[in-house]
Amino acid sequence: MTEVLFYHLERQPLERVLPQLLEKSLARGWRAVVQAGSDERVEALDAALWTGREESFLPHGTAGDGNTELQPVFLTAQDDNPNDADIRFLVDGAQASDTTGYQRIVYLIDGRDETALAAARSAWKAMQAEGLKVTYWQQDDTGRWVEKA
Repeated sequence: MTEVLFYHLERQPLERVLPQLLEKSLARGWRAVVQAGSDERVEALDAALWTGREESFLPHGTAGDGNTELQPVFLTAQDDNPNDADIRFLVDGAQASDTTGYQRIVYLIDGRDETALAAARSAWKAMQAEGLKVTYWQQDDTGRWVEKA
């Protein structure tokens, strides 16, 4: 059964949290797809992942890079899964139209964006209605992720 995780970002920006979660996914042997809200956001995330942490390389690509099926991490603004990903990350209010075939669906929600929070609440209800296992995570004062619901 697909697990659905909601990460409420309040203490760190997406550009800092996403690489950490992607690294953990790759360490599990999973392929990942990251769905952003726009092509411009895909470009920004692509640049952020290339210029991120010096101590680790995070292999990834976009449709413009070609060989999409070979990318361990694929960035897109579309609701597709061209690299046969095990985990799907949804950012900027992106929604998953189909959760089948994934080990996990992960919503990364900007806690300062009321529109994103409202969309996440709707997605939470929809995923629960589908009978999926849904959890909600927030960072504590030390930066650790704590399951809240």
